Amino acid sequence: MQRMNSKRKMLLLISFALSLTLIKHHFRIKKHLQKMNFCWDHEAEEPQLSDWFNPKKRPDVITTTDWLAPVIWEGTYNRQVLEKYYKRLNITVGLAVCATGKFTAQYLEKFIQSANKHFMIGYNVIFYILTDDVARLPRIELGPLRTFKLLAVFKEKEWKDFNFIHMKNLYMYVIEHIQHEVDFLFSMTVNHIFKNDFGVETLGTSVAQIHAWWYFKNAHDFPYERRPASAAFIPFGEGDFYYHAAIFGGTPEKILTFIEGYRKGVSDDSKNGLSSIYEHHLNKYFLINKPTKLLSPEYNWDPNFRTPPQIKLVKVAWLQKKI
Repeated sequence: MQRMNSKRKMLLLISFALSLTLIKHHFRIKKHLQKMNFCWDHEAEEPQLSDWFNPKKRPDVITTTDWLAPVIWEGTYNRQVLEKYYKRLNITVGLAVCATGKFTAQYLEKFIQSANKHFMIGYNVIFYILTDDVARLPRIELGPLRTFKLLAVFKEKEWKDFNFIHMKNLYMYVIEHIQHEVDFLFSMTVNHIFKNDFGVETLGTSVAQIHAWWYFKNAHDFPYERRPASAAFIPFGEGDFYYHAAIFGGTPEKILTFIEGYRKGVSDDSKNGLSSIYEHHLNKYFLINKPTKLLSPEYNWDPNFRTPPQIKLVKVAWLQKKI
């Protein structure tokens, strides 16, 4: 009996020792994993604004908004810091362009060729070409990491406004598949030519483009919708910048939110017997829903203007459409 008790004690001691060893080993592994996770999270963590953006480099222009969003000008950003982050995430960026009617042949080839050369170099890119006539499309040749998808533009008799048609179609395609294919999405009109690199410094949750014509003008003169009955109404004394509708971007989720707001504004105006232009609705949206990043006029410069000293490097040239 005593011998059996001794064996039991021995077995209990051995079990206890093994348990301690396992527990100690478990916490050692857990600690190691926590350390690995910390390192991983630290490396994958999005850089702080101060890590890559230095507004003091451009005292000659507005570089930070009242709500502390950066305004991207040449010289204010360190693209290498951002690329270290985005390369690790292996992001895909979409660029949607609507090319319909004669504008397809007139502008699309130069748009795609220049975007292939300058838009998000080194990253996965999908060009979404919304068109109503495949026969008018130019030959499209792209470099590595980039591809394109042709998307049919659907029209209905009651749709008169080109921008409304584009937004309605873009919304449909973002819902169907674009939101599952890209991390960020830009929408641009086809009458643009990329002149220099349009890189990851432009990426953000909600990205607005400052209008080249109006940046250097008095805010009182901005051509906002001034009719109080319109959904796009902005009274005198309000408004931050005048944004250009030719370029906007962000996450697919925010793109959808904007289009929903725009379509609601158009619908509300229609009920009141009004019609306001697309750009007015876009400016009203960004007044209420502040963009998280603004692109300076360097990203959408009109070459018909004399280039002022504030424009250090034209990233995109905006060509006025020849009707």
